[in-house]
Amino acid sequence: MRIAVAGGTGTVGAHAVQFAERAGHEALVLSRARGVDLFSGDGLDLTGVDAVIDASGPSARLSSTEFFGSVTRHLLRAEQEAGVAHHIALSIVGAANAPFGYYAGKALQERLVVEGAVPWSILRATQFFEFAERNVKQLGRVILAPSMRSQPLAAASVGEMLVEVASGGPCGVLPDLAGPEEMRIADVARAVAQARGESRRVIEIPLPGGFGRALRDGSILPAPDANLVGPTLREWLG
Repeated sequence: MRIAVAGGTGTVGAHAVQFAERAGHEALVLSRARGVDLFSGDGLDLTGVDAVIDASGPSARLSSTEFFGSVTRHLLRAEQEAGVAHHIALSIVGAANAPFGYYAGKALQERLVVEGAVPWSILRATQFFEFAERNVKQLGRVILAPSMRSQPLAAASVGEMLVEVASGGPCGVLPDLAGPEEMRIADVARAVAQARGESRRVIEIPLPGGFGRALRDGSILPAPDANLVGPTLREWLG
């Protein structure tokens, strides 16, 4: 089958492309590097595509609601015109429970997909190990990490699951996808720094407002029926 991957050069999307090709599918990468502007819709042609995986993410110049609202609308319109049978959206565990900041864009994305005319699946995943350093601010020998409970996992595991979902039929909201261990993001940052031989001090900082509270109180932890997948952080670092 022909699977288009929006954000196919990104952290998760690149893995999805690799797993799709490894499974014998044809992968169509939708990204600026391939002449497709997802935000404006320029160059977006889904002719002959069977399923679309949306693993895209915004640049720093756009808010999450601006980006995911525009991209999702363009994808769904192009899919409907081309007769695409399955739209798979990658969302975040807790986006519906804590629609603040970046999560507000993912909550909007989910709503547009559910209300759209294209048959759909939504996969909510926890944070990725790869984003540990991107979620912290380094100040010399000090790393500031948000006070945050999570059950992180490897981006490759998410990419593999997205392709598995795309290979089947639409199934609505899937069980949460999460790693096998609950951890604090500060501890993930400490483990990554230590594995890289860095002696930086990690300081955990509580973020303000409803978003910060949701990060701390367990609102973004996976549901009891979540699909837990490896590797563990120790295995991933190895």
